Amino acid sequence: MIKSDVQLDAKGLACPMPIVKTKKAMNDLTEGQILEVQATDKGSTTDLKAWAKSVGHQYIGTREEDNVLLHYIRKSNDDNSYEKQFEQTITNEEVINRVANSGIILDVREEAEYAFGHIEGSKSIPMGELEDRLDELNHDEEIYVICRTGTRSDFAAQKLFKKGFTKVYNVLPGIGSWNGNLSKSMK
Repeated sequence: MIKSDVQLDAKGLACPMPIVKTKKAMNDLTEGQILEVQATDKGSTTDLKAWAKSVGHQYIGTREEDNVLLHYIRKSNDDNSYEKQFEQTITNEEVINRVANSGIILDVREEAEYAFGHIEGSKSIPMGELEDRLDELNHDEEIYVICRTGTRSDFAAQKLFKKGFTKVYNVLPGIGSWNGNLSKSMK
């Protein structure tokens, strides 16, 4: 089961109704929340992917359960005007070599994003849960924080640094530009 903030029942509806209902539901979500759209229309996968891209939301992925398509969409602002502030950064290419010697990759994306593809061996702690789960991290270990674009990971790296974690690095540009293999296994 993949965690979502809101579920939308669009089963039995044909194009364009799943998109119409999805658009209305997304208006009620706050940035970062995940919408699960339950649909039976086979064309809904292509339609929802294209719609999400056209309006700037993140289409995370689809899985099928009992002939029902479960689509996951993250409400995004994707305001690229945000200026990264955390000084300690590392590139996507460098992180694999560094983590092989020591440290962990901390993925701060939402659970649904993680489920649809993450770096093998990374630890998932969604940004919203980070404050409550700091005890799962080692102050003496290097922590490579990653998200989709580098924005959430920048905030998370700042938060960790303020909490006394000094060996923290923001991984740029993030999973959205990852060239390596991604795992879809959940631990």
